[in-house]
Amino acid sequence: MYPDPAQMGKKVKTLTHFDQRGQAHMVDVGAKDETHRIARARGRIVMQSATLTMIAAGNAKKGDVLGIARIAAIQGAKRTPDLIPLAHPLSLTRIIVDFTFDKKRTAVMCTAQAETRGRTGVEMEALTAVAAGLLTIYDMCKAVDRGMRIDDICLLEKKGGKSGHWLRQRGA
Repeated sequence: MYPDPAQMGKKVKTLTHFDQRGQAHMVDVGAKDETHRIARARGRIVMQSATLTMIAAGNAKKGDVLGIARIAAIQGAKRTPDLIPLAHPLSLTRIIVDFTFDKKRTAVMCTAQAETRGRTGVEMEALTAVAAGLLTIYDMCKAVDRGMRIDDICLLEKKGGKSGHWLRQRGA
């Protein structure tokens, strides 16, 4: 059972993807202002150290793991409304995808930034890019390491729109 936010002294927000009768619908964004919108997300895939070494060295039998994962992440961002039923189709102006190695955790970190000039945010596009990139790493390396684990996918920051700037607190 989840705690009732109203009892915790917080204002209760309504879920925008449901109408007054509780039925799912696509939110009408027609009256919103067009603004420059940016969202950044991240996630990681944890693996055996030998798998991390193989990816870093570019020795995977299927080819350039991070190069293919970067293309998959970009494609994932572009195809977000095909995967998330109530997401609006957006005209993305930019997708940046970066991979880094975390040797301490034997993980590959993926960070994606999505941008548009429009009436709705790009959080889902950034999150989908991260998920698609990490899933592609899993797919390309599963023959040598089926125990890989994808975790910590989260929104880091969003800018633009009526709600303004939101930034994840450090350590959260």
